[in-house]
Amino acid sequence: MTYRRQPAKWLDHRMPPRAKASKTSQKTSPSAHGRQPKQTQCLKCPLRALNVFRDFQPNEVEFVEWFKTGEFVSDEGATLLMEGHSSPHLYTVLSGWAFRYKMLPDGRRQIMNFALPGDFLGLQTSMFNEMQHSVETLTKTILCVFPRDKIWSLYEKFPGLAYDLTWIASRSERMLDEQLLAVGRRSSQERMAFVLLHLYYKAASVGLVNGNKVLFPFTQQHLADALGLSLVHTNKTLKALYARKWIKWKDSVFELVDEAALKELACYESDASQLRPLI
Repeated sequence: MTYRRQPAKWLDHRMPPRAKASKTSQKTSPSAHGRQPKQTQCLKCPLRALNVFRDFQPNEVEFVEWFKTGEFVSDEGATLLMEGHSSPHLYTVLSGWAFRYKMLPDGRRQIMNFALPGDFLGLQTSMFNEMQHSVETLTKTILCVFPRDKIWSLYEKFPGLAYDLTWIASRSERMLDEQLLAVGRRSSQERMAFVLLHLYYKAASVGLVNGNKVLFPFTQQHLADALGLSLVHTNKTLKALYARKWIKWKDSVFELVDEAALKELACYESDASQLRPLI
């Protein structure tokens, strides 16, 4: 999917007045048990310096600064959003890792995807009033917080940013297509190669790869739940790729040894050259 930049301007050319932060709006998500850190100015956001994100116009940054009500730090293993519940907040991951998943009544879990810095969380609750999946942190995570009830100001006054949200939703749909293809038709080694490459390239795009190594904070159980495999089968599949000397993974440090071989196995087509929006 190619991101096409849209012209952005205020329909009434006026910035809405900045709302005073109340004690209630300053609170962190009750489920995340977060701690309020010093707030990062949107203009100085370290993510905006990365080449993977499109450039914002000054008035777009000003709007996002108004839209944002604060930040909080979430500990590892915290539930940010819960399936079947409504959240008053939307989030952008500023740093850290999280994952999106659904659960069956008997406790079986399907991980839909992983969230890294720059990813937008909670859009479903703006459209359907309640979440259709849950989101849990894998690491200590800093999130930018946006009130759900202010999102209509974005649609009314910034069609360019509204297009960004549409692009984000469409890209999520595309990734679910790949996930369905992987679970339905790819072999276990092809599935593993695809998800490892996807996460490696995604981490590289936000500056988390050093050389050909990256710290993966998830476990083999997380991979099993993402790929629809048993834990034993996941372990055997990783060992097979390791035996071919295509990958190394020890003490959470993943090393991509033979990128070309892994891409050929997974039939992987990278979209690293495509710019992404950042809310």
